[in-house]
Amino acid sequence: MKINNRNLALLALTGLIFINTGCSRLKNDNDPLLNLNSNKKAQSTYKAKRFEDAAPNNQTAVDSAIELTRRLEKFTQELTETQRRSQKLAEENRKFKERLSVVEPELKQAKKELAQANDLLIEMRVELNNWKANILGYREEMREANKAQMQALLKILKVLGGETKTVEKNNN
Repeated sequence: MKINNRNLALLALTGLIFINTGCSRLKNDNDPLLNLNSNKKAQSTYKAKRFEDAAPNNQTAVDSAIELTRRLEKFTQELTETQRRSQKLAEENRKFKERLSVVEPELKQAKKELAQANDLLIEMRVELNNWKANILGYREEMREANKAQMQALLKILKVLGGETKTVEKNNN
């Protein structure tokens, strides 16, 4: 015999309603039914109110069961929707983990290559600065060499009998 979940829930709710109507109040020290020293009037008032609290709005047990069944169905649908969303999020999480496992090694390789390229650039910059310093240092030597070459050419021209005019430069 196959029991439907809905029928089982309805049966459980109906049982809870019938049990709950007799046990609607918790035991405490101020309970007039449990306190033997209280008067009879307080006990009868409590008994009358006890049944009023159990069935608000003049609902019968069947009406309450139907209402609770509707609420159960609503909560079941919400639970199903929440489970579906949870499953969807779990699937997305799995996909992200797969993608991360693929991208992580690539990221490590890219970081390694970037560090190597950075080291190479630093080395190249140091070499460039050294080259610039050498060029600026040799510039004076090159001027001296050009000056010596020009003086040698002037002497050759004088020896060959050419006219030469020398122009004095002011070194400022």
